[in-house]
Amino acid sequence: MTQVTQTVKTISLTMPLKLGSVNCYLVQGSTGFALIDSGVSSRRADLDREIESAGCGPGCLQLIVLTHGDFDHSGNAAYLRAKHGARIAMHRDDVGMVERGDMFWNRKKTNIVIRMLAPLLFGFGRSGRFSPDLHVGDGGDLSEYGFEAQVVHIPGHSQGSIGVLTAAGDLFCGDLLENTDKPALGSLVDDHAAMQASVEQLGRLGIGTVYPGHGRPFPMELLPEVG
Repeated sequence: MTQVTQTVKTISLTMPLKLGSVNCYLVQGSTGFALIDSGVSSRRADLDREIESAGCGPGCLQLIVLTHGDFDHSGNAAYLRAKHGARIAMHRDDVGMVERGDMFWNRKKTNIVIRMLAPLLFGFGRSGRFSPDLHVGDGGDLSEYGFEAQVVHIPGHSQGSIGVLTAAGDLFCGDLLENTDKPALGSLVDDHAAMQASVEQLGRLGIGTVYPGHGRPFPMELLPEVG
């Protein structure tokens, strides 16, 4: 990958019921913008305002990369695709979540109460469901969309979780890692063994800054060893 200057804007959107916030990242590349994750639908107006304030007008958003299919990360993807004409990319192992409106699709058995409440909390109704335009996997190159980065498959939080590793060595990691209090493994785990293997894989990539789905960006070197 050819290294070019890419500007990152962090967009933090508040989630319902004081459940914290979720991050979207707007990256300005050589030919336009890419958005990593799309946030909760209940904060759509805030997201629109932040995108526009960065100078990303109609026709400028080329790509939406979803790190996984959870509603707080995919809730505005269909809306933004319709508004901007951007293409949506995600891993095929999480596709059923956004096509069916079921964030527990392809996951291990989950508490029935949480399963019933999640769509109500995050507002992922039929109008928010969609099929992605691109299925991306490990090593996938995003430079065609003016985004000098590649995909890293990092299951653990979900089977289809991916990271986006830029040419500069920075990582957008979705919910594999978080920094709401201090840098740590994501608190919601679908597969512990897969999560540990994913973190070990990242440790071999020479990553600089980590941009998590929840909490503040942090240097990779601050993440405690996982054993």
